[in-house]
This record gives sequence, C-alpha cells and structure tokens, in this order.
Amino acid sequence: MKHPVMHQRSPLEAVHAAVGTLRSLLPPAASSPMGIILGTGLGQWVEILTRAVSVPYGEIPGFPRSTVESHAGFVHAGLFDDHPVLALQGRFHLYEGYGTDEVCFGVRTLALLGVKQLIITNAAGALNPLFQPGEIMVVSDQINLTGHNPLIGLNYGEPKFPDMSRLFSPRLRALAHAAAKDCGLRLQEGVYVGILGPSLETPAETRAFRMLGGDAIGMSLVLETIAARQMGLKILGLSCLTNKNLPDCMAPTSLEQVISVGQSIVPKLSTLLPVLVASMARHA
Repeated sequence: MKHPVMHQRSPLEAVHAAVGTLRSLLPPAASSPMGIILGTGLGQWVEILTRAVSVPYGEIPGFPRSTVESHAGFVHAGLFDDHPVLALQGRFHLYEGYGTDEVCFGVRTLALLGVKQLIITNAAGALNPLFQPGEIMVVSDQINLTGHNPLIGLNYGEPKFPDMSRLFSPRLRALAHAAAKDCGLRLQEGVYVGILGPSLETPAETRAFRMLGGDAIGMSLVLETIAARQMGLKILGLSCLTNKNLPDCMAPTSLEQVISVGQSIVPKLSTLLPVLVASMARHA
C-alpha cells in the first residue's frame, strides 16, 4: 500500500504563513512602513521606538531562532514620531548552520508586510586603513564571498535575475549623509565584503580582501540585500565598524569586543536614525 505524499511547504509559503501570524499579532500599521534590521550589539536601539509591540521569533511559525549572543530575536512594530517602523532585533547567519532561506526569512517577511525602504545595520571590521572603530560606514556596494546566493532554485518570483548595478540606493545614501550632517556626525562610505565565517580573517585574507576593493568585512548583509533587491526594496546599508584589520599588525579580536564597541555606537545610531527615518519618509 502506498502512503500518501505529504505536501511540504515551500520556503515562500512558510514566509507567507509567518506574515499572516504577524498581521494578527501586530497593530494595524500605516502603509509602507520603514524596515530596519539590527546587527550584532545594536539591539538596544529599539528602546527609542514609541508605542512598540514586540513579538518573539518563537511565536511566529517558521521563523528561525538566532543562536548568537546579542541577537535577542524579536519583531518590533513601533513609531518614530508618526512614522511606522518594523524592526528585526536579531538575524540569522550561514555560520549558525542555517541555509539561505532561513538567513533571508526576516527580510522577505518585512517585504511581504509592506516594507518598501529597508535599513540594514551590522557590525563589521574595517579594512580601509583610514577608517576607525566606532565609525559608521554607508555601504556603497558589496562583494559576496560566502559562496551562496539566496535566489538559487529560481523559486521566488520575478525578476529571477535581478539587476545589481545599483544594489544600494544612491538616494538613500545621500539622505543618510545629509541626516548625519544635521546631527553633527560624519559617515564613512565604502564597499562591504561578506564572508561565511565564523572564523575571523587571517592577515593574508585581510590583505587579499583589501586588494579586491573592500573597505569593511563581516558575516551578514550580502544575502539579505540580494533577497531584498529581488523583492523590490530600496536598501540602505549601515556598517558599524567595531575593529580594524591591518594585515601587517593584526590585533586579536573577539565577539565580546565586537559587541562592546557595537554598543558604544548605539548612541550615534539613536541620534542618526530618527532624523534619517523622517527624511526617508518625506522623500518616499
């Protein structure tokens, strides 16, 4: 006797199920909310949201669980003044053992919840010798060295081969610099290199990544941006530089150091983001 074949939910169907649950748990939001993904050591930023409602990832069907320290694992819906914001406090990484569908689950959820403009933050090491720990870098472009792509299988609709010539919105980058100037801050700008991890890079790798044109390096961002671009989002990347990689005099670093420096950058983000979100909302 043959057993019936059980229908296995596709990755995109799983995202739709998560979106349905979140719509039942979150208050009705205004159209086109802003989306923000918070990286390592940056989760405290959500405390400045008003009228916030928080949903643990564990209450959302299909949502992965972050296993990394400082990634709390919540979806937050709140306001900057009158501007609705959806924030992911915690993300997922290939080095945790997740596949690309899980890594991009959050960004795809935000897109289906109506997000049109997305700010992705992360912690990164500086490759550019002119950059310093504690600074924020606007991402102008990226180099994906993870060996993975979240669109493999061509199962996520059109466009199946999205254009990447302007992956990070020039308009949003300009708004970020203008907002920083209004806040008395100075932002760096450069190319982000995404690697698999979780081991940190060697001096020889650091030298090679710099020769490729990288200004900062980390273990996130690159897959999320590909998925976000394929779903039509306008993307702004902000890398918080937590350490500096100089191949001829490499200093040891640790996750604890990354988290500590990341937390020291939170006041800058707390100053910058309200001004930036308001500017992005006005120019949507």
